Amino acid sequence: MQHVAVIGAGTMGNGIAHTAAAAGLDVVLIDVSKEILERGQSTISANLQRGVDKGKMTAEQKNEVLGRIRVSSSVDDAAGADIVIEAIIEKLEAKTSLFRQLDSLTGENSILASNTSSISITKIAASTSRPEKVIGMHFMNPVPVMTLVEVIRGIATSDETYQAVEELSRRMGKTAIEVNDYPGFVSNRVLMPMINEAIFCLYEGVATPEAIDGVMKMGMNHPMGPLQLADFIGLDVCLAILRVLEDGFGDPKYRPCPLLVKMVDAGWLGKKSGRGFYDYRGR
Repeated sequence: MQHVAVIGAGTMGNGIAHTAAAAGLDVVLIDVSKEILERGQSTISANLQRGVDKGKMTAEQKNEVLGRIRVSSSVDDAAGADIVIEAIIEKLEAKTSLFRQLDSLTGENSILASNTSSISITKIAASTSRPEKVIGMHFMNPVPVMTLVEVIRGIATSDETYQAVEELSRRMGKTAIEVNDYPGFVSNRVLMPMINEAIFCLYEGVATPEAIDGVMKMGMNHPMGPLQLADFIGLDVCLAILRVLEDGFGDPKYRPCPLLVKMVDAGWLGKKSGRGFYDYRGR
């Protein structure tokens, strides 16, 4: 496996492209938005430059990595990839539409992977004619730093597909942990209820955001408090994942806190919008 297509050049997509190219893979990074593509390229270059500044790589090595990343605004350029990794918006309809398109574009041996953080791999796979070659590769943010890849098997995912993705993950310097296809998988099934409960603590006036995060950082040894982490993930993403959990399990314990819903309605999405549980404007 040498040729990788990454669909979506946002935070996760450009991180995946960066990591794949740094591992010696040839990458095409695709996004319909030229502005997002340019921002993605700038982010990759800046992150690599930090490595140069810290003496972890040379300027020549940085340029070699950048040289292995080609950008495109056409999904057609994924046609020759050995594996396509989708990293678009966290909506089932958008993903199934893209996977139907990729199914007709790519060769029959190409693996189609989704970086979804909660949506059913089985449902995504059912939109294709090759469900045995569809799999989840849930990278953690920031991708170049975090070593985990949660690899999710749909009901039809073959052993050969899993083994190929596990080997690719290892080549990219990651550790693959296998999980099965249930709402939220493992990471978000555990993380999102904790974040939601922290929001309920704020909603009910138990403590300030700083106090809630401080308790979890100092008392539980978390590197980042749950409210700050929610801001970094994106409050809209947190809400979407909680909706998937609530719908998937039919259990009211996953009901999103009304404060989270209100903040998303207001456009207070966290760091990316400048305001969430903390204010990032002017920083």
